[in-house]
Amino acid sequence: MAAGAGPPEKTIATRFTLFTTPNCRPQGGGLPYLAAGALLGATEMAIDAQSLGYETPPIDFNYTWRDTVMYALGVGASADTELDYLYEGRGPKVLPTFCTIPTFAVFDTLVDRIGCDRRGMVHHSQQIDVFKPLRPNARLRVTGTVAGLYDLKRVAISVFSIDAYDENEDLIIRGEVTLLLRNDGRFGGERPPKTERVTTPERDPDFEVHDQVGPAQALLYRLSGDYNPLHADPDFAAEAGFERPILHGLCTYGYAGRAVVKSAGGGDPGALAMLRGQFSNPVFPGDTLIIRGWDEGERVILGVTTKERPDKPCLSNAYAVLR
Repeated sequence: MAAGAGPPEKTIATRFTLFTTPNCRPQGGGLPYLAAGALLGATEMAIDAQSLGYETPPIDFNYTWRDTVMYALGVGASADTELDYLYEGRGPKVLPTFCTIPTFAVFDTLVDRIGCDRRGMVHHSQQIDVFKPLRPNARLRVTGTVAGLYDLKRVAISVFSIDAYDENEDLIIRGEVTLLLRNDGRFGGERPPKTERVTTPERDPDFEVHDQVGPAQALLYRLSGDYNPLHADPDFAAEAGFERPILHGLCTYGYAGRAVVKSAGGGDPGALAMLRGQFSNPVFPGDTLIIRGWDEGERVILGVTTKERPDKPCLSNAYAVLR
């Protein structure tokens, strides 16, 4: 799915495919993932207002330490300072933003149910709540709900709430995915509630991280399941209006989560309880991300931009809550 609050990653025609690997898969259907099959032909449909409140049947999602390590590599973890996330001899530890992977196991079912035009679907914002530390091997049960459908006349907005439960039936993950539906306004829904505008404080940050994105980072990150050709195929990216493939929005999100854990959470992945952000401008492989954090007591406000385009935030309205 194109990530951004329009037009950062543009509007990409999306038709989702099934994601299956030997170790990281849901049972009984594969993982429908973010714009995995953007070239397979979108279907033009009208929003079904009656889908509000719809809950998916549960899907079992299994993963192993190999999947958590692949994810950590995909969001820039390095062997010199973050080997605990990369080597099974040390666990491995699991980055809390890995929880975006299992929570999307039901994503395609939710998109199908609301009946939107996938060609106009843009990933607007993401929130994760992590209630228990993630283990390197687990079997989860994932369910999703259409939590919001809003009409802005020109465009529509959908909000999905996705929960994952562990083998003990404890809720360990909740993800909130907000989509901007650029071709689905005027379906007769309510206007969205007002949301908080999070601005960065006018003082020096409490931490600042400079993290260069590798030239092949998008190609590595996509192995966790997001196969949108916008992030790999130069010709496809050019058709979408970009000079070259761009980084996944959720990859940038993972870089921000790593920075929070390392700089504000004492290196403890269990310290991150919540992370929220809005995708605003694209990041290119090879860019240097600049992640700043301001400790405001109840939360850490984040500002994420790049060295190459410092005046264009790539993750805005962003903050984290620590335990």
